[in-house]
Amino acid sequence: MTRLIFLGPPGAGKGTQAAALVNLFLVPHISTGDILRTAVAEKTELGQKAETYMNAGELVPDDLMLGLIRERLNQEDAQSGWILDGFPRNVAQAEFLDYLLADIHQPYDFVVNLDVPDEVILARLQKRGRQDDNESVIRHRLDVYRSQTSPLIEFYRSRQKLISINGNQPMETVTSDLKQLVSI
Repeated sequence: MTRLIFLGPPGAGKGTQAAALVNLFLVPHISTGDILRTAVAEKTELGQKAETYMNAGELVPDDLMLGLIRERLNQEDAQSGWILDGFPRNVAQAEFLDYLLADIHQPYDFVVNLDVPDEVILARLQKRGRQDDNESVIRHRLDVYRSQTSPLIEFYRSRQKLISINGNQPMETVTSDLKQLVSI
């Protein structure tokens, strides 16, 4: 049974690596962005509440996100494991998530931090060609990520659950490193 939480800045390769592992271990890749989009599209009660915040350009509150994550983790395909990507983003969310996972009896194995230098991230994201992937926007997103995530990394390190992986390697090498981690 594999349960991993992925951390890393935008462009670190979390989605790419999660896709490789979900096919290998047959567990779902649970992305908070996907959870939100699905809940809104299916017009669930929580999805309708989340849509109100999203349409106003506001962040979905932590308690609502936790409700959505609880719903998703209780689905049948998540009972044998999962890879959680995009949550938590700060220590308060990590504390809430620890409580939730204890409550539903789904403890995580490790928190994987994909460590990639900012200049590499900048180059990767600019190659994507999205409208919001210009240098100043990317640098701002990285600053926000680093300010929120530094305490989160320490939070998991203090619990002996954090594993850092060098994400500045060929994709196959990172995948191999992750496979070794999960087989521990």
